Amino acid sequence: MAEEAVGKAYSQVEKDVMVSLEDVIDPELGIDMVNLGLIYDVTVKDHHCVVTMTLTTIGCPLGSLLANQITQAVTSVDGVATCDIELVWEPAWNPSMMSRFAKVALGIHG
Repeated sequence: MAEEAVGKAYSQVEKDVMVSLEDVIDPELGIDMVNLGLIYDVTVKDHHCVVTMTLTTIGCPLGSLLANQITQAVTSVDGVATCDIELVWEPAWNPSMMSRFAKVALGIHG
């Protein structure tokens, strides 16, 4: 997650959003956005969610598809009515941001 999110305590609805985002699979890699480390932060206030995220590459052709899936996943959570996605490029994503699960699934060791 982004530096500003490190150590942030999530509310229950924000935790529920993160769980829901685990259902959004990157079609190229076959791993969910959360375990890939692409979701940097989630904030919910007044039934509105802002998802701060990145993509594996700036020119990723799946950005629109993923945005639609993310919005659907987020707004399916009780307590969330609307969603905005803040796409950021800093910090730049790299494979070290992936969870152990994602690394094992992709055959990345070390």
